[in-house]
Amino acid sequence: MRPSNSKSQSPFNTKLILICASVLLFVFLVITTSSSFSKPQPSPLSESHIANATNSVDEPPVACPSLPLTPTTCTKTPPSLANALIHYATTNITPQQTFKEISVSSRVLEKKSPCNFLVFGLGHDSLMWTSLNHGGRTVFLEEDKAWIEQIKGELPSLESHHVEYATKVREADGLMERGMKEECKVVGDPRFSKCELALKGFPNEIYEVEWDVIMVDAPTGFHNEAPVRMNAIYAAGLMARNGEERETDVFVHDVDRVVEDNVSKAFLCEGYLREQQGRLRHFNIPSHKARSTRPFCP
Repeated sequence: MRPSNSKSQSPFNTKLILICASVLLFVFLVITTSSSFSKPQPSPLSESHIANATNSVDEPPVACPSLPLTPTTCTKTPPSLANALIHYATTNITPQQTFKEISVSSRVLEKKSPCNFLVFGLGHDSLMWTSLNHGGRTVFLEEDKAWIEQIKGELPSLESHHVEYATKVREADGLMERGMKEECKVVGDPRFSKCELALKGFPNEIYEVEWDVIMVDAPTGFHNEAPVRMNAIYAAGLMARNGEERETDVFVHDVDRVVEDNVSKAFLCEGYLREQQGRLRHFNIPSHKARSTRPFCP
């Protein structure tokens, strides 16, 4: 090894080493800085999505509200309504009552149905009454057997009973006078009443059912030899008063006729009259059975 030779090269080597070290340091810094800027940074939106995705996996899903076992609404047309629509759409015969008269009873049935609905008379409007009392029981009482058979042939689903009336229109004045006797103001089962106006020949179930609504539109009563409607009106009032702690709505049609006018006021009572529309009167009669001291008419 030659010392004189190493001494003469020392300054050059030192400068070269410093230059190389500076270059290497600069390159290292450039590489480090570039890698830090080029590294993808998660955006707040991405983090938010990730957080939401994590929560949706970790947290249990919100349960849907369960459906009721018995739905409160029905998506099908009730059979009674469907039958009524078809019947009245395919016939030229319309109900005997006017639209305004029917509306009075319809409002009551809307509130009370499904209920027990007794109708004196069987006619072209019977299917309508059954439909307005959808889900309830609607029973018709009719004096004409042939008419019952005809209607049953057309509308077999209607529940009707044949009944007989022994009194005539020409007897109305005498019946009205006898109906003012005290025995006719005693409230109880018509089958055991001592009043001459009481109807006792109906099927037993007619007396035993608690009727919520009663419509008197029969018997015919349109001429002197026709059955008079007086007994039916009296019976409706007696059954209404004999109910158990409830009010019964009673409707009487054809009150433009003398008998229906006088008898409805006398036995259903003007104090219980709620409304009159055309030839129809609406009475609301409270139970007298629950309060025996209640007078026959208020």
